[in-house]
Amino acid sequence: MRKTIVKAINLHKSFGQRIVVKDLSLEINEGEIFAVIGPNGAGKSTTIDILLGLKKQDKGEVTFWRSNIQEHIGVQFQTTPFFEGLTTEDNLRLFASFYKKKLKKEHSKKLLHICGLAEVGATQATMLSGGQQKKLAIAIAIVHNPSFLILDEPTAALDPRSRREIHDVMHSLKQNGTTILFTSHDMSEVEKIADRLIMIDDGKVVLEGKPDELCRTNYVNNLEDLYLDLTKECV
Repeated sequence: MRKTIVKAINLHKSFGQRIVVKDLSLEINEGEIFAVIGPNGAGKSTTIDILLGLKKQDKGEVTFWRSNIQEHIGVQFQTTPFFEGLTTEDNLRLFASFYKKKLKKEHSKKLLHICGLAEVGATQATMLSGGQQKKLAIAIAIVHNPSFLILDEPTAALDPRSRREIHDVMHSLKQNGTTILFTSHDMSEVEKIADRLIMIDDGKVVLEGKPDELCRTNYVNNLEDLYLDLTKECV
C-alpha cells in the first residue's frame, strides 16, 4: 500500500463574506500524478496556497508525510522564475544555491536530460522557446530533488508539440519517484496523464477518482463532457 504524501481534511477558507473553499478534502498518494481541475474562481488556487502554507485555512487540517516539508516540495508557478541574463545551466546552479546546495555537474546533466533541455544548457534563458522556458521552470522547481512537485498549469499557452514534451517530463519525473499535483483546463490532457483527479466547483469537491472510471460510471465519452455537465460551463 502506497503511503499518503499529503492529506487535507474539511478545509474551509473565506475572504470577508466570500467563502472560497468549503469543507474540501483530498488525499494524494506517493508516486501518482494528481490533477486538480475546475473553472476559474472555483477555489483551486486557494486550495494549493493552503497546502503550501501561503494561506491559512479557517478550519480543517493539512498533514504531510514528514516534517520540514518545505525542503521536500517543488513548485512551478505560471510565471517563469528565471534570470534572463544567465544560461539554462547557470540558472539551475543559482537556484540550487538558494537551497544551500552546490549543483554537481552530473546532477545538472541529469536535470537537463530529464527536462528535455540537454541541448540548450549553454543557451541564454531569454533565447529559449516558450516550451523550453516552461521546462526550465520545472527544472528549477526540482533542482533540490523534491519528493512532491506542484505544477500550476504547466502547459498553458503551449503548442501541441511543447505540451507533449511537458507530458514526457512529467512521466519521467513520476518514473523517478516524484509525486506530482498539477492544475489544468485541458481535459484531454488530464485524461491522458492524471492517475486521479478532483474537480472543484464553488469551493467544493464535486468529483473525485480515476479519469477513465469517472467517465465510465457517469456514462460520458470523455472528461470534457463530464466537466461541462458538472460545472455548467459553456465553450
